[in-house]
Amino acid sequence: MPVNLTAPRSANLYPVAGLRIGVAEAGIRKANRKDLSVVLIDEGSSVAGVFTRNRFCAAPVQVCREHLAQVNAPALRGSIRAMVINTGNANAGTGEEGLARARGTCMALAGKLGVAPEQVLPFSTGVIMEPLP
Repeated sequence: MPVNLTAPRSANLYPVAGLRIGVAEAGIRKANRKDLSVVLIDEGSSVAGVFTRNRFCAAPVQVCREHLAQVNAPALRGSIRAMVINTGNANAGTGEEGLARARGTCMALAGKLGVAPEQVLPFSTGVIMEPLP
């Protein structure tokens, strides 16, 4: 069933304490479409995840699980500081290449923010069986 939701008008959006959200056109599937969101999370915020129990989960799910486990380990003692979300490509069914690209996305954003890659969670939705561009 197709879902054609319209984006909320900015006048209807309210701030959430501890979060800053930005969107951009990354050209992941189509040009001139906002297909990338970054959510910055204030230091000291708590983040948790609920994931599929399916053995065959997408690369971003695997990386999110890893990062949440690592950030809670005594060695890092940090917190999740950002989420990066893309539409147009689910990065699912892509094997090691998909994992490398999900981790690479986290590394790129972490470098811009000055945080550890493990402090970034990747999320993807869209076409399956194609690696992220």
